Parts: sequence; C-alpha cells; structure tokens
Amino acid sequence: MRLNCVSGTPNTGERSARDERTEVVCRNDAERGPPTNPRVRQNRRVPACPTIETERLILRPFTEADLAAYTRVLQHPAVRESLRLPDTIGEFQAWEQMAAFTGQWVLRGTGQWALEEKSTGAFVGRAGTHAPHREDWPGVEVGWTLHPDHWGKGYATEAGRASVNWAFSADEDRTELHSMILTTNTRSQAVAMRLGFEPAET
Repeated sequence: MRLNCVSGTPNTGERSARDERTEVVCRNDAERGPPTNPRVRQNRRVPACPTIETERLILRPFTEADLAAYTRVLQHPAVRESLRLPDTIGEFQAWEQMAAFTGQWVLRGTGQWALEEKSTGAFVGRAGTHAPHREDWPGVEVGWTLHPDHWGKGYATEAGRASVNWAFSADEDRTELHSMILTTNTRSQAVAMRLGFEPAET
C-alpha cells in the first residue's frame, strides 16, 4: 500500500521498497502555507545536516555518543516488529545506519536527524528524509522511528511535520514526498495521515 502527501521510517534492508509496505506521498501545496514549526540554525543550502527546533524536540545531527541509545531503539521488540528488523541487530548495524544518514546529508542534502527531547535531553529516536540509491525507490522519503517509551506523546507527528516542512522549503522544485510503511504498521500510517499524506495510486 502506498500513501501520498500532496503540496517516509526509512527501511535500510535489502528487500524491495514496495514489499508489504505502504507508501505515502506528500506534494507541495500552496494552501499549506509557509512552514511554521522549524527554526533552521544553518543555511539550508549548505550540504550538511542542519539543526532544527520544534516546540518540544531538537532535530540534530547524529553523534557517536548516540550509538548506545540508538542501538536500544533498534533492539526494542516493538521497533523490530514495526520495521521487520532481525533480532540480531546490534551496535554495528546501528552505527552503519548513523554513518549512512550522516553521509547522505553531505552527498544528497537529505538524511535522518537524531531526536532529542528538549525538557530532558533524552534521545528519543530519529526522523527526517531519506533518498537511497535504489531503482525501486519512488523519491525522497519522510520517516520516523522512536523508542516506544516515547510513543503516544505526539513526537512522531511533531518531528514528521518539521521534516515535511523542511524538505519542501529546502528544495523549492520538490513537488512531493513519499513514505514507505509496512502494511501492518498502523501507528505510522496514522501519523502519516495526520501529516497530510494520502494513499498513492498504484
């Protein structure tokens, strides 16, 4: 199933991007108005990860100090189920993902942010854009993966909205965004719908 958002948790496995996933697309719509949440601290044209603040979160570059916390996110059974991750996932795979996201910011101007809770400094998870070099990928994706301790707080929606707004404002020629979501991951599908994503025509 595919969803579109008219004006995304990136999966880093080797299976097909459309294999048992829901894709959502977000297109640039003048009626959405200008972005209201993010405050970008860095020139958006610089090909490196900016830092963005929302009401309750800081979306910032990953650092090596995030490795243990990010590994715990990926190892949580609920996260592994929602992303179809193997139960053997560990620090090596977490570090590979962090390095890939960091490099993608430099190479393509897209990538995932580490999410930090403003009030406590706690590592919440990740969110942002994703543009892998894959022929079966429909375009720039917006996605999010949070530790279940932070589910139900509205953080995924908050970070997802900041990601959508940033993605459209960072590239004025971008007309749509996508999100590939497993058909069984109804929580992420609900977040995508709140962000204005719609089912894509397949």
